[in-house]
Amino acid sequence: MEFIDYYKVLGLEKTASQEDIKKAYRKLARKFHPDLNPNDKEANKRFQQINEANEVLSDPEKRKKYDQYGKDWAHADAYEQARKQGAGGAGGFGGGGAGGFGGGQTWSSEGFDASDYFSGAGDGRFSDFFESLFGGAGGRRSSGTQGKFRGQDYQAELHLSLREANTTHKRIITIDGKDIRITVPAGVENGQMIKLKGYGSPGVNGGPNGDLFLTFVIAEDPQFKRIGNDLYATVHLPLYTAVLGGEVTIDTMDGKVKLKVKAETQNGSKTRLKGKGFPVYKKEGEKGDLFVTYEIDIPTNLTDQQKALFQQLSDLSAR
Repeated sequence: MEFIDYYKVLGLEKTASQEDIKKAYRKLARKFHPDLNPNDKEANKRFQQINEANEVLSDPEKRKKYDQYGKDWAHADAYEQARKQGAGGAGGFGGGGAGGFGGGQTWSSEGFDASDYFSGAGDGRFSDFFESLFGGAGGRRSSGTQGKFRGQDYQAELHLSLREANTTHKRIITIDGKDIRITVPAGVENGQMIKLKGYGSPGVNGGPNGDLFLTFVIAEDPQFKRIGNDLYATVHLPLYTAVLGGEVTIDTMDGKVKLKVKAETQNGSKTRLKGKGFPVYKKEGEKGDLFVTYEIDIPTNLTDQQKALFQQLSDLSAR
């Protein structure tokens, strides 16, 4: 039976925080996901190990037992109970001490619920080490019953434009041949992940379904730049309007609006439109601001008369 170091699987030290574990799992799960490596057996094996490692290390209680008992972590409660009662012999735990169980002996599954520990589809995609703890391919429990298998979690991406992310709307995504209708809330961010409980791989032997982790990928917009809930845009301003003042019509996410432009507006000047930015996620009615930068256009293809007028202005300014 091969013992798997779950910390090494995720490329982490034992001192890793829960946030470190989460980040490492997401990065590796995406890299080795079967959908991206359909014919790569080694990648599929790595994906299985990554899920195992995350199943244990992301749960503080399981991680504590794993750190203390190593390969026998899943039996920690039963071992402690047996130790307190002084249990031993053929029906209980062997005399091997805290390191593990006696060789060749049977053990009772009473009090254990394998669904608390299993992650995956239960079709041979677990390591011998993981299955041996619960009577899988590496061994069977003396009770003769099969453990429940939790379905494998799925990872998927949903690509949106910035304007699509600006409004709450319905989308249909296809996962494993099944159409799933979801509501995309306005204000989702690029890289944001949500969990759809029960939409992963089906469980086995009555085990619960896995979950679907959906990551939003939002494309850059040619007109607006988003930073947090604020939007930034550049508006071209005719020279005459910049000098004399007037109005300019600009685009916002909600449609066109007119802005008053002060006389003698300088190139690079900025103005803020409060509440015309991006929706705040799951806070209906709240929006960020839109910041507009004016870029003044210098007229081209001037007539002789226009050039003469500019020359007059230049002469007047020099006096």
